[in-house]
Amino acid sequence: MDESKEKEENSFETVKQIFNDYLATHQHRKTPERYAILEQIYTHEGHFNAELLYNAMQKDYRVSLATIYNTLDLLLECKLIVKHQFGDQLAQYEKTFGTNIHHHLICTQCGKIKEFSDKNIKAAIQAKHFQTFQMSHYSLYIYGICSKCLKKKKKTS
Repeated sequence: MDESKEKEENSFETVKQIFNDYLATHQHRKTPERYAILEQIYTHEGHFNAELLYNAMQKDYRVSLATIYNTLDLLLECKLIVKHQFGDQLAQYEKTFGTNIHHHLICTQCGKIKEFSDKNIKAAIQAKHFQTFQMSHYSLYIYGICSKCLKKKKKTS
């Protein structure tokens, strides 16, 4: 087994254990559906919404949309995923365990989301001290028009 595959399996086992501990501590049932949803999320790259998750799971594992929403709520509570509301789009989710801090560029025309990292922005935000407020984490969303939509806009003008 190559090193990256082994690391990936170890990190999923860690995520699964965190979820397992959360369910036990809060006296929630440990169902196969919940673990299947967790696995689907942690094998998916990038952002997702509940409907995308539902459709992806129908091939291998029949699970209801209500079960997906309920499980997403549990995963939010135990901080294994984060919820984003980009403009007036459907809520988007993203896994949090093992991911680097990144920022989002959101196109207001087509809704495309692009992630980027910037060491200077990260350092500036993390170095900022707020009086009477202790920061735990942050998100940065930058709204504008992507190059593809900009080209379309110029063609129609």
